[in-house]
Amino acid sequence: MSFHGQSVLPAVRDMKQLERFLASEYEYGVLLDNQVGLLRGIMKEVHRHQKKMIIHLDLIHGLKQDEYAVDFLCQELKPAGIISTRTNVILKAKQRGIYAIQRVFLLDSTALKKSYELIKKVEPDFIELLPGIIPSLLKEVAEETGIPVLAGGLIRTEEEVKNAIAAGAAAVTTSDKQLWNTFK
Repeated sequence: MSFHGQSVLPAVRDMKQLERFLASEYEYGVLLDNQVGLLRGIMKEVHRHQKKMIIHLDLIHGLKQDEYAVDFLCQELKPAGIISTRTNVILKAKQRGIYAIQRVFLLDSTALKKSYELIKKVEPDFIELLPGIIPSLLKEVAEETGIPVLAGGLIRTEEEVKNAIAAGAAAVTTSDKQLWNTFK
């Protein structure tokens, strides 16, 4: 299983990466580390190039990470989805009919257990696990929850991407443009 035929979801951190994503063959990307004042222009270009962007709400400066921000983004910018660590944001994204991606940090066994409880209540469309370089946990979370998993964070090599996919990840989110080129 992949994310709309993509084993890599390009993660865009700056305007150069945005340009590279827009010129790529990829349909879907993830927007990271940006500010609210630039979103309208970014999303206008994304739509003009017939691409789809998933916005990581927790990393947009100047926009509170709450359900009102999701309403604003959906009404004004029409993202393909939202990534967040926040339950209320994920629930609102689901309500709005866009991809709701719950970001989970694999810190320790207690955090993983609490994440399972949260995921069962929220039922996101996808789970993004960080760091994504632990194949056994990618497989475990996918099997335990029955929800497709995206692997992100600290993935630096082609082999790590392949290992994540082999472990059951639907795709890998990465800002490493070398990996974008490898997995078109």
